[in-house]
Amino acid sequence: MLTVVAGALLGTLFMTAFGQGATRQVSQALPGPSSRLLPVGPPTPLTVALHNGLRIQLPVAQGRVTAIGYHSSGDGVLPMMSLGHQGNAGALSRLAHKIFGGGGGGFVYYQLSGGDTAVLDVGAAPGTDVYAPVDGTIVGISDYILNGKAYGSRIDIQPSAAPSLVVSLTHLTPDPALTVGSAIAASTTKVGRVVDLSGVEKQALAKYTQDAGNHVSIELRPAATLTLP
Repeated sequence: MLTVVAGALLGTLFMTAFGQGATRQVSQALPGPSSRLLPVGPPTPLTVALHNGLRIQLPVAQGRVTAIGYHSSGDGVLPMMSLGHQGNAGALSRLAHKIFGGGGGGFVYYQLSGGDTAVLDVGAAPGTDVYAPVDGTIVGISDYILNGKAYGSRIDIQPSAAPSLVVSLTHLTPDPALTVGSAIAASTTKVGRVVDLSGVEKQALAKYTQDAGNHVSIELRPAATLTLP
């Protein structure tokens, strides 16, 4: 009888221990609630692109970035120099970088169209907080027009380090506290949130993300050529 009782107790302990372990494994594999996808604070300062002496900082918290991409633009946009390395570079380009060096380091970016790095797209889920990519002053807040309709806003910033230029952000809704004339600080001042454009355009960044490729876009233009609202 003692042998039978002892065996039953051991069996119960065995099943309980393994059952709890299985439960823990399943719960860890489940995705968190959607609210956990939203950033809880500003990004750690990280320069992702340069234009002469102007540094463009990552506008989204690092843990919320889905992908980073560049594409060309024919609207007088100035090219930026990426500080990362191209994740979709061709075999010959990768071989040349291995032999001769170069190609950047740190974060990975993708060339979305053309060969220019004129427009910087930083992928993030809709609702993700967006922070200023440069120190400066807000000089314009206007509707972002797509196919004749307004989707979010365009925010124009005059950088303190390069007052002859204007940095423009699109694909976002502005923060209610933001007004023309507001002074902003890179990686510190919240300027808005990413909007969902998946229903109105096919977003090239989606090829390198696990979602629809929503993002905030950053462009750089000479101030003299920009028509402010």
